[in-house]
Amino acid sequence: MKTNKKLYFLSILFLGIIIACNNKKLSPDRFKTGSFEIPAEKGYSVTHIQRVDSLQIERYEKRVDTLIIHWQTPFKYTLKMLHPKTALDKDLIHVKITDIKKQSYDFEATIGDSNFKQKGTLLKTNN
Repeated sequence: MKTNKKLYFLSILFLGIIIACNNKKLSPDRFKTGSFEIPAEKGYSVTHIQRVDSLQIERYEKRVDTLIIHWQTPFKYTLKMLHPKTALDKDLIHVKITDIKKQSYDFEATIGDSNFKQKGTLLKTNN
């Protein structure tokens, strides 16, 4: 009888471990590198993004911008234009991840110390 109880206990323990591993909260780490897209929205065209190491390259309309990305926490990062063209381009862009899904995250971004928040969704297109 003791063997059956041990087997039952080990089976339940093993099943619990499998369920716990599959129910992990989604981590934003998989969004630190790869190819991404921000879909077109009111007044904005689609933006294609490539992240490699600490660089983020953005392609939209006929422009290409290179930014330095600095992750402050797993859910907050800043972007700084590598070659700013205007005074506004010199300000840091503060980004906060507000929700994570399997292949995307929602974010809020502010430029500099302004109160204006731009909301959007970033979709991972490949690694």
